[in-house]
Amino acid sequence: MPAGLAAKKHRHKHTGRMPVLPKHPGKNGGYLHGARFREPWCRGDVLKFAAMRRLCCSRFERVARQHGWQRIAGLDEAGRGSLFGPVFAAAVILNPRRRIHGLDDSKKLSAPRREVLAERIREHALAWGVAQVDASRIDAWNIYQASRQAMNEATARLAVQPDFLLVDALHLDLLIEQKPLIKGDGRSISIAAASILAKVARDNLMQECDLAYPQYGLAANKGYATAQHLLALRNYGPSPLHRFSFAPVRAACCWATGATQEPLPLPAGMTAASGAPSAASSGASTGALPPA
Repeated sequence: MPAGLAAKKHRHKHTGRMPVLPKHPGKNGGYLHGARFREPWCRGDVLKFAAMRRLCCSRFERVARQHGWQRIAGLDEAGRGSLFGPVFAAAVILNPRRRIHGLDDSKKLSAPRREVLAERIREHALAWGVAQVDASRIDAWNIYQASRQAMNEATARLAVQPDFLLVDALHLDLLIEQKPLIKGDGRSISIAAASILAKVARDNLMQECDLAYPQYGLAANKGYATAQHLLALRNYGPSPLHRFSFAPVRAACCWATGATQEPLPLPAGMTAASGAPSAASSGASTGALPPA
């Protein structure tokens, strides 16, 4: 069919104009010609692209290397919202020549999977370090500053000095170029590796603490504010390793929570209601004075 007839076929029958169609990003980058156009191409592709942006990958590490940085460390913490025990942080410099499959946010992974990945990270990473800040320092500072201090200590424990930091949502007081990433443990493989090491180290400590304080169920709740943990706090009170600056722990410290008091013995002739001398002993009813 001649080109003129093909164009005339697709013109509007009243206006005679060609329909305006969206540009398709195909191989030739041209326009889609034809009056019949199914769903817009952009709707499904944009959704797919948004989902891809949430995947944990190495794009931030690649961009940093393109700008000249080579020793890129990812940092993350674990246990920031817990009521019990220290907050952990880890720093990891992954080997770009040794890919570790399955790295992702530690909260999305099962405990056995985290253990397997933690072993691979410790085996293949160029350097890694784990640090913790105990509950007493969390109460003295606050959990935000304690998390930053734990990350600083984890960075100092790296066998290889990093020249660039990818940090999960925080900025550290270090003289090293760094980039904070919101929800970075689900976006950067370096931060994901750090989150796995910090989570595994803290979970192992909670298993040990559960032997010393079995009433709180730390092996199951990891010190977080579950219903069972809050009930144990009300029944038994907090342990020395709880974070007393956190509101649920402070509430459990109230002396009146589940407290009982035995009746106190009163001197003879004292009323239990007011503690004042009784009328019979004072002689107020008869007007007689008490004997000298």
